[in-house]
Amino acid sequence: MRKWLALALLIIVLDQITKALVVANFQLGEVRTLTSFFDLVFVFNPGAAFSFLADAGGWQRWFFTALAFAICGWLFFLLRHHAQERLMPFAIALVMGGALGNVIDRFAYGAVVDFLSFHIDKYYWPAFNVADSGITVGAMLIIWRQFVPSSSRSQST
Repeated sequence: MRKWLALALLIIVLDQITKALVVANFQLGEVRTLTSFFDLVFVFNPGAAFSFLADAGGWQRWFFTALAFAICGWLFFLLRHHAQERLMPFAIALVMGGALGNVIDRFAYGAVVDFLSFHIDKYYWPAFNVADSGITVGAMLIIWRQFVPSSSRSQST
């Protein structure tokens, strides 16, 4: 189980390092175009995914923090249950690391630092960060695993 917790910690560290670099080197709202479809930006998101509840007045900061802790507690239980597998604990560690990475931002800034911005022409995907990537990939792997028939699962999945 230690290796999965170490992976969650790695996600947190990578997330916080990248966010610290953005905060130190960008002005809030600054955009730096890197390719025709990718920019680095510096924005704060006080809400959740896709800025859900971003304009809710401040209570959402504590709601999303409490929710992240509750989900991480449940995921820790699942991690213990699936610790000898590969795919499920890998996915759980990604989600836990991402959730806790964003919680750190909520304590430090009152909002989450987002900085990765993809777009096609003038159509932009909402900016996100390393933690969001961990949450998304981990959640997708957890969902994908549910479609694998239980008879074909082994200790190595």
